[in-house]
Amino acid sequence: MSQESVPATKGNILIVDDQLDNLRVLSTILMEEGYQVRKALNGQMALVVCQTLAPDLILLDINMPDINGYEVCQRLKANSQTCNIPIIFLSVLDDVTDKVKGIKMGGADYITKPFQLEEVVVRVQNQLTIQRLQMQLQEINQKLLKQNSLLRLEIEKRRQAEIALQEVNEKLQELALLDSLTEVANRRYLDDYLQREWQRSAREKTPLAFMLCDIDYFKAYNDTYGHIAGDATLKRVAKAIKTAARRPADLVARYGGEEFAVVLPNTNFYGTVQVAENIQLQLQELKIVHAMSVVSEYLTLSIGITVCIPNNQYSPSNLIATTDQALYQAKQQGRDNYCAYISFYRSYFLAENFDESKIFCTELGNW
Repeated sequence: MSQESVPATKGNILIVDDQLDNLRVLSTILMEEGYQVRKALNGQMALVVCQTLAPDLILLDINMPDINGYEVCQRLKANSQTCNIPIIFLSVLDDVTDKVKGIKMGGADYITKPFQLEEVVVRVQNQLTIQRLQMQLQEINQKLLKQNSLLRLEIEKRRQAEIALQEVNEKLQELALLDSLTEVANRRYLDDYLQREWQRSAREKTPLAFMLCDIDYFKAYNDTYGHIAGDATLKRVAKAIKTAARRPADLVARYGGEEFAVVLPNTNFYGTVQVAENIQLQLQELKIVHAMSVVSEYLTLSIGITVCIPNNQYSPSNLIATTDQALYQAKQQGRDNYCAYISFYRSYFLAENFDESKIFCTELGNW
């Protein structure tokens, strides 16, 4: 459809008819109605005119020499520049089959000759109104498509922003729960996790193990090798402990200074001892030289252990306190070892033929 419609007219109409009288009568009445009119005496001329300036509407005679109206219509509909121009056929052929053929070829309407001028004017007005409404609808659809595209783009941008924000928040939350130096859990997360596991174990009546690991003579190590070396060693020790406590539910946390805590849910005494011995084995394999240690030429750990089945009479603070007592006992016994505190049901926790010298209390009395 042409975008070059002449201003101050109701539309640009092309009349195609090989009869001069028809051209004269139709053009006169349509110009009086306010339309701009162009004329073509044959189909070939009509095709050239449409290529030069596409009209808003075509009145097309069917019976013409060389190229009849059907073929002209077919060529116009096959051209992307003219395919949307509405065509009203003019013909003396009034048989239904002729009208159906015209519509099938792409015609918008069909007027039989001799025509009534009032009928022509009304049908022209109707087709131009339909064409105008279709163009308005197309413009609205294009605007809506553009708006929808912009809206989808905005939604996608917001979704990506939300994902990025969520990732940042998760990272910040993760950082807030990690010890910045050793990259294991910090004390805050340890307290929360221990409380949750205590409640769960109490409900399910399953054993809960807790360990405190303290680097032997770490102050002397820092004094000898410096704090930078001390920080690097803390990282290596934390990694060694994580390697030993590797189940998904196991938690390794920095308790403070050179102390590390380990939470082992649903772990009996024998399993806890295996983890403690594996921790010491992992540390031995590192062979971190400690010239000022009294117990070994390499860095060592003392470990306190508590294994219990939580109940409502006690709390995680009791668990930490007894584990600290066990750690103190391990140090009193020469360091570089572990000592355990087992709360009640001694036979439940102990494996057969276990070295009970590692146990210093089996009752809850001093909780």
